[in-house]
Amino acid sequence: MLQAVRNAFLLPSLRRKIVFTLLILIVYRIASQIPIPQVNQEALQALTSGGGGGTGFEVFQFLDLLSGGALLQFSVLAMGVYPYITASIIIQLLTPMIPALEELSREGEQGRNKINQYTHWLTVPLAALQAFGQVSIAQQTFPGVIVDFGFQFDPLGTLATIVTMTAGSMFAVWLGELITEQGVGNGVSIIIFGGIVAELPGRVWQFIQLQEYVTLAIFLVVTIVTLAVIVTVSEGQRRIPVQYSKRVRGNKVYGGQSTHIPLKVNSAGMIPLIFAQSILIFPSSIAGFFAQSPNTVLSSIGLFVVNNFSPRPEAWPYWITYFIMVVLFTFFYTDVIFKQQNLAENLQRQGGFIPGLRPGRATGNYLTTVMRRITLVGALFLGGVAILPWIVQGFMGLAGFGASASGVTSTLLVTSTGLLIVVGVALDTMKQLEAQLLMRRYEGFIR
Repeated sequence: MLQAVRNAFLLPSLRRKIVFTLLILIVYRIASQIPIPQVNQEALQALTSGGGGGTGFEVFQFLDLLSGGALLQFSVLAMGVYPYITASIIIQLLTPMIPALEELSREGEQGRNKINQYTHWLTVPLAALQAFGQVSIAQQTFPGVIVDFGFQFDPLGTLATIVTMTAGSMFAVWLGELITEQGVGNGVSIIIFGGIVAELPGRVWQFIQLQEYVTLAIFLVVTIVTLAVIVTVSEGQRRIPVQYSKRVRGNKVYGGQSTHIPLKVNSAGMIPLIFAQSILIFPSSIAGFFAQSPNTVLSSIGLFVVNNFSPRPEAWPYWITYFIMVVLFTFFYTDVIFKQQNLAENLQRQGGFIPGLRPGRATGNYLTTVMRRITLVGALFLGGVAILPWIVQGFMGLAGFGASASGVTSTLLVTSTGLLIVVGVALDTMKQLEAQLLMRRYEGFIR
């Protein structure tokens, strides 16, 4: 692998792509330090140095890792590329339901470009809505950090903050697309990957400052083992044999070869975890407002939701609900994406068939059945990875280690979603680099 890295840097064109990707990541990290207009810097410094407090801080800390620390810095890039990801998921789910979108998806590159344009348009209102909600909740959670946010207090300042955060999110998407076009890997994924990895040294340093060396060693081992399992499952696939019939055209014979359809165990990737997290964090965020209500009934309901449905070690209803929702979303998302592929129809059109099955409906039913069976394994795996921080945190607490000092989100040094993103992006980038090396007759990363 080291020799392959050396070969990659020896090639001028490939070296240029790698350096360009690193420069864009540096630009992103610099931009993530620019605060939004209505931030009180002194209060922000006191918050970050003091570690915050309360459930609200834990919720924001839970989301902060995926933004590369930009969220708790209240940066213009606090939302990162997540409004774009949300828009992409919505468009994907709407494609089979809206005939016009489904028709565009079948028109090749031109259709994909049009759908990508719609995704960009949808990103703007989603980013503005998320910016307003995110800063509003932050204003309640961290009093004094955000100054006079709200159209009833400072309309122009509030509008400037929303526009700035929306522009920051679109700027992050633009940087990601630059990486896709001129760099290495999927740009949006690389942006998220860079944010997650950039936070790792700081989280390790927290353990060193607290002198929790044994805890740090255990967490490193658990993280490495988890990474190995994620790689194994992410690369796991069920290969369905396919035979193509021979066709005679003039004096030439076409087809007749055998191949296979690779059905991945985890086709949904990290999407189910993002869905589940977005839905589960919303009730606890809203309940935080009611918990401070003078009304006793509303206050009791708010405290109950906050105490039981927040990402905290003792909130076991949150983690059980999280597991169930991840499993259900995995089945739902995989089924939607699998139906969009129309594998049985494409096979029949190309003259391919699965031995022992008739082309058409019988083939489609067989592929659907196999996909749902292996998805069960992938769904349980994703659910297990999702609640792994809670399981390990409980074990560490019973064992008497000081894991609580760094919070449940630090259990694996990276959140479960973060680990899946890191593994997925790393594998995809390595495969792209290997393809570039093999084109030039070098040995790649994977043997």
